[in-house]
Amino acid sequence: MSQPKAVVWIVTLLLLPLGQLRAQQPVAPTQTVTGSISKADRERAMGILDNVAKGIRDNYYDANLNGVDWDAVIAGARLKIAQSNSLNAALAQIAAAVNRLNDSHTIFQPPYHPVKLDYGLEYQVIWSRCFVTRVRPGSDAAAKGLKPGAEILSIDGIAPKRQNLWNLAYLIYDLDPREEMALEVQLPSGEKQSLQIKAKITQSSDVVARWGGGVRNDLIRESENERHRMRMQLEQFGDVGVLKIPEFFYGADTVYNLGGKIRNDKALIVDLRGNPGGSVDTLKYLLGMFFDKDVKMCDRVERKKTSAEIIKHEHHIYFPGKLIVLVDSASASASEIFARVIQLEKRGTVLGDLSSGYVMEAEGFSFFSSGVDYGAEITVANPIMTDGKSLEHHGVKPDEMLVPQPTDLESGRDPVLSHAAEELGVAITPEVAGKLFPYEWPK
Repeated sequence: MSQPKAVVWIVTLLLLPLGQLRAQQPVAPTQTVTGSISKADRERAMGILDNVAKGIRDNYYDANLNGVDWDAVIAGARLKIAQSNSLNAALAQIAAAVNRLNDSHTIFQPPYHPVKLDYGLEYQVIWSRCFVTRVRPGSDAAAKGLKPGAEILSIDGIAPKRQNLWNLAYLIYDLDPREEMALEVQLPSGEKQSLQIKAKITQSSDVVARWGGGVRNDLIRESENERHRMRMQLEQFGDVGVLKIPEFFYGADTVYNLGGKIRNDKALIVDLRGNPGGSVDTLKYLLGMFFDKDVKMCDRVERKKTSAEIIKHEHHIYFPGKLIVLVDSASASASEIFARVIQLEKRGTVLGDLSSGYVMEAEGFSFFSSGVDYGAEITVANPIMTDGKSLEHHGVKPDEMLVPQPTDLESGRDPVLSHAAEELGVAITPEVAGKLFPYEWPK
């Protein structure tokens, strides 16, 4: 998703061939899966493949396409589409071809699905294991007794790992949506359970059909509710602030207003856990608050040139106090750049879990052919940090590793934020820290 006059660092990862995921343990099809494909739709899938392939060939930041034999990859995908027996299977072959670039920000955006799925749970990798972090009240997941703190051993027969979690979510929600999710979980007590979680399915009333030249309203935030959910939140404990930043999509006025609130504090905790990234402009505005001089953020390596990205110091909102940045495995892209700049410039301390390592710079490209609307995010630059290294596939290693335990998730405690506050001389219990920024489910 691109923003006017700003390039977006977004998080979407494909590390394993998507065609192999379901193949590991097939799941019985439901009403959301088409069991056959017409000649016209197969030809449309071929056309989609060709347009996406050309878009990547013409715009990808590396003219050598990471050393991939792109013509051979596309030829192979065409053969597999010819053998596919459903629309979803054909689209999966396009995604698998794009995946061969092994690039976190280059991703195929399939034609619009006219339904949205909500399984009523959220999950996340914590260090190397996947845990349920939230369960929506009133959902089928809640009715089945699922609670935060349960370790997910498999989703639809696939073991979720740090390397494949985003890939798996992309398959479930975009390429092959299904009415039920099969979970194998282990409770904090050690008990194992097998659960079939039914999704809440909502129909998009303003979309004609999946292939009907559709409106891509799924890519447009349901603005008012989403802006409220994604707002920056600040809590102050005397002269120490705790700032929650859910994303990097804020204008300069919002950042300047924040600066006026914190500039006299002696210390600040910047919580970037779960932050998937955002616009470069917002990233630079926010980083500019913490330096009293211009600082080089990274080198932006493009297809035909390399240029330095400079953070301009914001002297009128400069924050000179102590700084602690919190990250986790869901911190991605711009949030990782933020944390790494703070580390490299020795401006503060980074605390938490190893970040995602999904750090490239992408632009959105839209395509329309044969009555079908689809798109792709394509990497246009690789940010190289001032130590000469890329964060892609590596992430940010915190100065101090600290993660919640399953019992913390189950009880809603936040020992990471509590420890950060303690480092700054503020007593916030894990119980209070866990309630500081109550989670708001999307409406």
